[in-house]
Amino acid sequence: MNSCSSKKPVDTIIKNAVIYSVDSSFNIFESMVIHEGKILELGKTGNIEKKYSSGNILDMHSKSIYPGLIDPHCHFYGYGNGLREADLKGTKSMDEVLERLEIHSATHPDGWILGRGWDQNDWQVKEWPNNEKLNKLFPDRPVILIRIDGHAALVNQKAIDISGIKPATKIEGGEIIQKNGKLTGILVDNATNMVQSFIPKAGEEEIKEALLGAEKNCFAVGLTSVHDAGLDLNVIEMIDDLHLNQNLKIRIYAMLSPTEENFGKYMYHGIYKTERLHIASIKLYADGALGSRGALMIEPYSDDPKNSGLQVASYEYLHKMAALADSFGYQVNTHCIGDSANRLMLTIYKDILKTKNDKRWRIEHSQVIHPEDINLFGDFSIIPSIQTTHATSDMYWAEDRLGDRIQNAYTYKTLLNQNGWLPNGSDFPIEDINPLYGFFAAVTRMDHSGWPENGFQKEEALSREDALRAMTIWAAKAGFEENEIGSLEPGKKADFVVTDRDIMKVDEMEIFNTRVINTYISGEEVYASK
Repeated sequence: MNSCSSKKPVDTIIKNAVIYSVDSSFNIFESMVIHEGKILELGKTGNIEKKYSSGNILDMHSKSIYPGLIDPHCHFYGYGNGLREADLKGTKSMDEVLERLEIHSATHPDGWILGRGWDQNDWQVKEWPNNEKLNKLFPDRPVILIRIDGHAALVNQKAIDISGIKPATKIEGGEIIQKNGKLTGILVDNATNMVQSFIPKAGEEEIKEALLGAEKNCFAVGLTSVHDAGLDLNVIEMIDDLHLNQNLKIRIYAMLSPTEENFGKYMYHGIYKTERLHIASIKLYADGALGSRGALMIEPYSDDPKNSGLQVASYEYLHKMAALADSFGYQVNTHCIGDSANRLMLTIYKDILKTKNDKRWRIEHSQVIHPEDINLFGDFSIIPSIQTTHATSDMYWAEDRLGDRIQNAYTYKTLLNQNGWLPNGSDFPIEDINPLYGFFAAVTRMDHSGWPENGFQKEEALSREDALRAMTIWAAKAGFEENEIGSLEPGKKADFVVTDRDIMKVDEMEIFNTRVINTYISGEEVYASK
């Protein structure tokens, strides 16, 4: 008997879609049944309509559906906070930076002037800028402008005066750039903290505004879950509170910044998990970034022979933190860019992990790996947490820094083969928030104009299937959540995204033009394009 009364009533039926389940067989379905926030069944539209009834039937007219996209390495709160700062991305000179600051300061007339996103590698003169013009423009207001990678800053004299930095000042794991014995205003890695510590802390309303602003923009690009790479207690508590009051809906895997305050509230008491917040890891830093020559290299930089980069924390500290986290069953995720930093942390991990395991300790970025060290990833089940857009952002100048070592950099396919899986994030706001740009970079190894024609070190590109896995099921696995999210399977949470074209089939360059139409979390529509 097939009357309506014998059909099971459910919340939502999706029909006539192309649903990429990203299950173990990479099955594609036409229809999906959602009830009480979870997926009940997938199958052919005709079969689904015979079994279920719903007051909410969504005909997708052959549109593509994917699991909710996951960014396994970003700075979600930092991005939201930055929405209030001067956006310096894409500037082509110091003069253009100053023009943007003038416009920004007119609408932000009081207190510190904060900006982020400049990159001297995009300028005609690719050297470090100095603060002379900045001092003239803003003699009485402190200014700090964070470089695109977050590992260097240009500050004005007012900020220097407040911080107490002098030409003779030394800082472990950081550098204060001088020219002819004078401070230039450039601070690298730990030296930036000497100024940043004086910026007034954000209040509760500002934190809330930053989180909600970040969430809104994440939903618009199909992100349903993010791994925030290093958070302080006040921000985590605000996230938890907003989640519990259902004001914030995005899922957050929060890596703890290694503070005693964080450990006392969370790590010492074990894993903390709610419906949408998960705390099971700590975030460490071994070195700086390649663009600011702070990445720690075994041999000096090819374009700076006296410089091998910066180790921002001691071996003893990093080993102690990793061992402490392990004693409480926490995952360790460490920022490593240079081959020396990667060797340092792979050695520490090896010492603690001892053998293959399922602890999923991560090397964040895994950017330049000495060929002798690559097997440590597989031998000790260490997960390379990559950002494919870093390769296509850095490819214009990375060879200048690395010389022949460029062959050991951004080797994503090689790294994938170590454990058979890896997560791919963006590191936003360093890169663009749109995860489809990461998919595009993974597959094409080209920039948005299609350069270089055959792709940058194309042998290290990922297949479309693996690129999709790296931002769905493998990203979920990187946060121990593969049984709840990351694929569209019965029993899992109904997190999914609808796009205006099929990224698995369209022309490579068309991937970049793909737009998100709808984003759903637990079956609830949280974004619809206008």
